[in-house]
Amino acid sequence: MSTPGRDISSYVPSIQSLRALAHPDRMRIMGVLRVEGPTTATALARRFGLNSGATSYHLRQLHAYGFIDPADDLGNGRERWWRTRHESTLYDNAELTGTDLESGLAFAQAVVSRHAALMQIAQEQYRDLSVNWRKGTIQSDFILPLTPEQAKALHEKISALLWEAKAATPPPGEAPPGTLPYMVLLYGFPYPDSVPLGEDGK
Repeated sequence: MSTPGRDISSYVPSIQSLRALAHPDRMRIMGVLRVEGPTTATALARRFGLNSGATSYHLRQLHAYGFIDPADDLGNGRERWWRTRHESTLYDNAELTGTDLESGLAFAQAVVSRHAALMQIAQEQYRDLSVNWRKGTIQSDFILPLTPEQAKALHEKISALLWEAKAATPPPGEAPPGTLPYMVLLYGFPYPDSVPLGEDGK
């Protein structure tokens, strides 16, 4: 992804790759690698309370489907380190059909579940934040009457702003002192219970 600032590497995976990523532990592993930089299976297993053998298997699967690579320049040779191959995964279910759509929706559901868990954890940790970080924490929603074309344009405008902000920050694992990884979750959808079924409203 090229924007003013540094280039941000991104990956548009195949449906098969999305199926491989749609595992909750693999999504957590990817999150750590993308936020904090390279690490090992042992460190990940300890962090998430997983079996080290299972963690190694998840890492090999992520490597097989193009998400991560061995970081052979790190460590002492006794244990393999891993790094993410890309900073961002891009996918679009809009024009999928049949089993491909079902696979895309399964991945999207895994993403929603992960995001919901992260939001709940953030809420539970709010009382322990400094006042400055509390002021930087946002919970809000906006409901606007839009056409599909207007909704797409709004999404593109907001996304462009976020990509620009991301490009102005250092790469994963190189955050300067005084900063924390700041997560913005972007959701936009027709308000539930107001959606007509199908193109003809039936």
